[in-house]
Amino acid sequence: MISSSKLKSVDFYRKIPRDLTEASLSGAGLSIVAALCMVFLFGMELNSYLSVSTATSVIVDKSSDGDYLRIDFNMSFPALSCEFAAVDVSDVLGTNRLNLTKTIRKFSIDSNLRSTGNEFHSEPTTTNIKHDNEQHEESIGGALELTTDNFDKYAHQFPITVINFYAPWCYWSQRLRPSWEKASKIIKERYDPETDGRIVMGRVDCTQNGELCRSHHVQGYPSIRIFRKGSDVRTDHGHHDHESYYGDRDTDSLVKTMDNLVASLPTESQKSHSGDKSNLASHIKRPAPSSGGCRIEGYVRVKKVPGNLIISARSDAHSFDASQMNMSHVVNHLSFGRKVSPRVMSDVKRLIPYVGSSHDRLNGLSFINTRDFGANVTMEHYLQIVKTEVITRKDHKLVEEYEYTAHSSVAQSLHIPVAKFHLELSPMQVLITENPKSFSHFITNVCAIIGGVFTVCISYCGSVPVLSSICMVDESSWCFSGCWNFGLDFA
Repeated sequence: MISSSKLKSVDFYRKIPRDLTEASLSGAGLSIVAALCMVFLFGMELNSYLSVSTATSVIVDKSSDGDYLRIDFNMSFPALSCEFAAVDVSDVLGTNRLNLTKTIRKFSIDSNLRSTGNEFHSEPTTTNIKHDNEQHEESIGGALELTTDNFDKYAHQFPITVINFYAPWCYWSQRLRPSWEKASKIIKERYDPETDGRIVMGRVDCTQNGELCRSHHVQGYPSIRIFRKGSDVRTDHGHHDHESYYGDRDTDSLVKTMDNLVASLPTESQKSHSGDKSNLASHIKRPAPSSGGCRIEGYVRVKKVPGNLIISARSDAHSFDASQMNMSHVVNHLSFGRKVSPRVMSDVKRLIPYVGSSHDRLNGLSFINTRDFGANVTMEHYLQIVKTEVITRKDHKLVEEYEYTAHSSVAQSLHIPVAKFHLELSPMQVLITENPKSFSHFITNVCAIIGGVFTVCISYCGSVPVLSSICMVDESSWCFSGCWNFGLDFA
């Protein structure tokens, strides 16, 4: 049986008799200072425990989104018509996808980048447009030659006016010319302008009437436009309500189309019976662009290898005057990878400030060609893309984003100007991991703060009066030696 006296012998916290202690003003002040120090150090430790600590490492890209990268974009081209605007992608592996339409939307815009109507639908046209097989021949006088001076007169005189906007140097215009003249002669004989007057076919040389062609937003040659009387009304933005023809260009197809147009002219009661007939050519007639600019938005998926995103004017049956093409553009939005919600991005930026600062580097920037660079100007952007993954402590959430640097330049070329985005994807990725702090480590530090401050104050200040009292009672050699060690002076 262990006695209580033996248990008391192992007491680490032996009490000093209350008669030997004495309260003082200096001790009270020291206690207050000690308490303040404890509170201050506790607050710092708590702030350190609650703050986010991250570790950054660079590893080989182990993307969860597979071998393809999604590119979301929204760009405005003030001088590129939606009629010919095309999005192409290519890469170093030989992949070439031209004129993507499935995930792309187009909206006609004016010079102030404001939308002028609904979405512009550019259905795929026939890749091999039929032409007459005969050789080019001289004009046989079937079509009216219209100019800036007499265009409005004829456009408002006849119920239907079909105009061929062409350029003499254009290969496709040269191929269309004989069939256009033949069809014009047949239609003139069939619907005499003097006696019938329901339809007339004409042509406009855009090299001689450039302002007239620009007012109708003609950017590719030849452009066949169908004007209906009373619909070609100018507005504040210079828009024109008319149709474009994209069908075959042989004589028979042109004549058949003109007949269908004439058949759509009777009164409303008759139109309901002839609707099926007029719809025969609906797949080759579409509303012409209402303005000269285009906003292109959507997304594409590309392989994670060096490649290009190209936006240009493209057509398999039109020619373009490269010296007149202007690829000025405004990047409203350009990002890579999955879309990160604004709330998640805000949380990530709050926790890790340096993340998310370069995922939209080009957003809102304008690249305008003021013709100071001359003609045939291609605008190029060189983008270096690096993936960043953030593993957050809360619910082990994984945030993925692609950040990029961008360098832009202009270059002159003999080819048709384009807006080109060179994509360089890094095979490495940045991994940012939050390091959670142990609660036990926090408690240990708190105990160390409280105990440490208390001990320091007791050791250097609280023990001196206690030992002084002891030494005053018993001035034995042992006590003298102990008091001397604490710096007590006995006079």
